[in-house]
Amino acid sequence: MILEDHLQQFGLSPKQSLVYLSTLKLGTTSPARIAVQARLNRSTAYVILRELAQQGLIIQSERNNKKTFTAVPPDRFVSLMEFRAKQFTQMAEKARKILPELKSLVNSGIHTPKVQIYEGKKGIQSAYEDTLTSSESIKAYASVDDTENTLPDYFPEYYKRRAKRKIHIDAIFPHTKMAVALHKRDKQEDRTSLLVPADTYQFTPEINIYDNKVVFFFWRDQFAMIIESAEMAQAQRKIFDLAWEQAKTWEKKICPLHHVQIKKKAG
Repeated sequence: MILEDHLQQFGLSPKQSLVYLSTLKLGTTSPARIAVQARLNRSTAYVILRELAQQGLIIQSERNNKKTFTAVPPDRFVSLMEFRAKQFTQMAEKARKILPELKSLVNSGIHTPKVQIYEGKKGIQSAYEDTLTSSESIKAYASVDDTENTLPDYFPEYYKRRAKRKIHIDAIFPHTKMAVALHKRDKQEDRTSLLVPADTYQFTPEINIYDNKVVFFFWRDQFAMIIESAEMAQAQRKIFDLAWEQAKTWEKKICPLHHVQIKKKAG
């Protein structure tokens, strides 16, 4: 990859990259020499020099009514990029803080449920990524064997990213070896899970409930459906809460020690 291409990855246009590199090569010089070096007409080069000066990448000077331009040194260029990256990170954090308020305005005057269908493994991943936008704890019924066998490379990183964003999940799993292994990592992956008999309860499709959304993951048919409806989400949340209370009775029988830990946490 040539230098111009690298600079474009930092947000510079092709011509801005060319003018910055030309000025860097020439040192302090006139717009005319820069235009020749960059193979641009003088007026275009001058406009781009002014743009780069506004970005802090070019220093403009004037002596005896003649303008000269100097490119900031490479180490300062890197410092500026680091500063911008920090600014974007701060902007992203601010955007995340107002996300619930912004989401509350989406179709706030329309009560028709919004349904989105995602097909194939990539589609299921896209639907799962939406759960990372949740502003509250997720409630879920899931068969761990179906999820991890279908997307074995996706979920380990997904769990880490969800935990890093501090999005807790309450989940009910059928009792299998894979579910027990996941169950043991609850604390580090910001999850509270209950295990229920696998011969009686196999959750197909998987259901996730968060904000005003209910997501169905059809692992065997390999598609997902997101229904955005405050009414449906509220109804499903109440059904989940009833199931959660019943699941606790199974948890006492299947994992009595873990149940005691959950009870202490709740207290």
